[in-house]
Amino acid sequence: MRLDVLAVSISLSVSGALGVPCALADPPVHTFSIVARDPATGAIGVAVQSHWFSVGSIVTWAEAGVGAVATQSIVDPGYGQRGLASMKAGRSAPEALAQLLAADPQRDVRQVAMIDARGRVEAHTGAKAIQAAGQRVVSNDRYQYSVQANLMTDDRVWPAMAEAFEQASGDLADRLLAALDAAQAAGGDIRGRQSAAILVVAPASSGRPWAGADRVFDLRVEDHPDPLAELRRLVRLQRAYALANHGDELVAENKIEAALEAYRGAAALAPEIIELPFWQAVTLASIGREQEAMPIFRRVFEREPVWADLVPRLPRAGLLPDDPALVSRITALRGR
Repeated sequence: MRLDVLAVSISLSVSGALGVPCALADPPVHTFSIVARDPATGAIGVAVQSHWFSVGSIVTWAEAGVGAVATQSIVDPGYGQRGLASMKAGRSAPEALAQLLAADPQRDVRQVAMIDARGRVEAHTGAKAIQAAGQRVVSNDRYQYSVQANLMTDDRVWPAMAEAFEQASGDLADRLLAALDAAQAAGGDIRGRQSAAILVVAPASSGRPWAGADRVFDLRVEDHPDPLAELRRLVRLQRAYALANHGDELVAENKIEAALEAYRGAAALAPEIIELPFWQAVTLASIGREQEAMPIFRRVFEREPVWADLVPRLPRAGLLPDDPALVSRITALRGR
């Protein structure tokens, strides 16, 4: 029998004997995770890896200006939504967690961590979490985080996460990933690895969460032989596309040199994505800098000729001047 199925069986047997409602619908997502706040920027995040399909859809919860939650072991996903709602209503993370645990007859099989927008943090590892299981909670002027894990190879995993997070450089996403890498290097989940996720939110809500500014990173690897490596690749791509989008915003503000610098940065971060330099070339051509645009178009067409077919469609969309001669000069580069 698989360990995760066995864990559910044990939990149900004990609960039934005590006359407590069974956790039959609760998924057994054993894992390691981190919730953290960057005191310098106010960014809040949560990251996780597990030998469980689509771990990010269950474990990771965060809201800009509110906080973050990781709920795992025998999971009640309601801890995520209700925890955020409680913190949004004004409770600290420790208060919100205590309130939810007090109302949960299955708290002994839960592992949960919460952090709020002020860096107050708390975690809970239930007595029936499968060993090795534990947590480390830190909240001071420099570090505000909790690392937690269950069903690990041994008890070195969460201390290794804490050490890596505190020693890592870069932004919050970099440091969250460093903690996950350290957990895996220390032995990780005894069953292996399957999925991972990272969710980083802004320190304050924009009031327009649908516009995307509230979520700096919201990435999931649902099933992969090396989910942390794949998650790092996705973070790199997210950074590249964020730079490209920023370039578009700068063009709209007529800050052309800054926009071109952003486009160059995006292309450097993700050289395998040929679409990024294509739009850089389109921007250059649209503002009369054809001489700079043409070598970029040529390199794009050499790698993926199909992009030349898109060029004649751009004037009607207002993305290139309505100049047939210009369009002809660009598309002619495909054949060179």
